[in-house]
Amino acid sequence: MQASQKLWRFRGVSSTALFAFVYLYLPIVVLVALSFNANRIATLWTGFSLDWYLKVMDNENILRATRNSLIIACGATALSTVFATMAALAMSGRRFRGMAAINAMLGLPLLVPEIVTAVASLLFFLALGMELGLVTVLIAHTVFCIPFAYLPIRARLEGLDPRLAEAAADLYAGPFATFRRVTLPLILPGILSGAMLAFIVSLDDFVITFFVAGAGATTLPVYIFGLIRMGITPEVNAVSALLLLVSMAFVALSYWLGKRQS
Repeated sequence: MQASQKLWRFRGVSSTALFAFVYLYLPIVVLVALSFNANRIATLWTGFSLDWYLKVMDNENILRATRNSLIIACGATALSTVFATMAALAMSGRRFRGMAAINAMLGLPLLVPEIVTAVASLLFFLALGMELGLVTVLIAHTVFCIPFAYLPIRARLEGLDPRLAEAAADLYAGPFATFRRVTLPLILPGILSGAMLAFIVSLDDFVITFFVAGAGATTLPVYIFGLIRMGITPEVNAVSALLLLVSMAFVALSYWLGKRQS
């Protein structure tokens, strides 16, 4: 009997797991349902309506925040994926002194509380005299997203047969030709999977963005937070539902790419 099957035999495990899933996902289901509420009061259902989604599409402030989010997410994804690929290639080669420390540093942003990263980033930019705006958000997001892009790429590289590179060298292929014709096509699913994760992490980030964004650099999560401070309306639910839909699409795409590489 597998370990997972043995675990379910303990009393209370199934009910605890069910409660956890309901606690996590039921509010999300309720939020999406209430985004179609015809009533201005978000918690009082009076009928089905798509008016709030139409108002979201016509709201210039929401569209501006969405544009900022997409610019930052696309830029951070591209930069973090390039840096993560370079780091994964360097770490997958011959072992060297300090390799374990560098590995730990690459994964550190996943363990450090995000509020600590946000405050440290803010102090760093202020110390350099940089004006807070889209550039500072892009830099902070790039650094924060590198571990998310790094892990799938490193996992893909770990699964490659080293004899492939040796065979390419036997055929007089140089390091660059070996990478372009052998290594890159094989790790491309891992690169794409890491890029999807980096994109969704950047798109959904609130804490770091809230600290390092200046005037005119409001992203969609920060704008949603501002709307909630004025009261929850079906418009807030509609924006949140759309952001949830995009997040789920990219997570599903990243999972599909991960299954392909396995």
